[in-house]
Amino acid sequence: MACEEFECFVRFSEREKTAKIQAEINEKKLETELLQLELETADIVHPFYLSKKYQILQDVNRHLEAVLKEKRRLRQRLIKPICQEMLPIKADFHKYVVELLTEAVTFIEKLENHLQTVKTIPQVPTFMKNLDIALTKTEVLVTDLEELTEQILQWRDVQKEVYSDSICNTAELDLGLST
Repeated sequence: MACEEFECFVRFSEREKTAKIQAEINEKKLETELLQLELETADIVHPFYLSKKYQILQDVNRHLEAVLKEKRRLRQRLIKPICQEMLPIKADFHKYVVELLTEAVTFIEKLENHLQTVKTIPQVPTFMKNLDIALTKTEVLVTDLEELTEQILQWRDVQKEVYSDSICNTAELDLGLST
């Protein structure tokens, strides 16, 4: 019995040692992960980079403060139409401006169409190649269709002959039986 208890304590102490070693391993893994994280983020938290970021934030802050100070003036500028400031046009010419704008819109639409056409020019050889392939396939299909049409016409003639022969034979049989 003493031997079994002693064995039990030995196993217990071995398991305790194993648990301590496992705890040390986990602690070392955690330390290495922390060191790795510190290494990866070292350049981010370096004072040189932080001072640059701090300077940028200060500049942005100053700009926003200036915007807030001139908020009313900015709001008035945004509400006021820009055209009146940039293009003072006499009332006599308003009609011509409207016509000019419609012509400008049509010009832009045509220009966009022409640009799309120009963009497709490099693809023309590919389109032509595909067109040639399609034409060749169509010619092959036409030839096959012509051959099939000839076969159908021949079959039809044969069927007409067979039908007319069978009608003649039937008529002869009918005539021969009735006499």
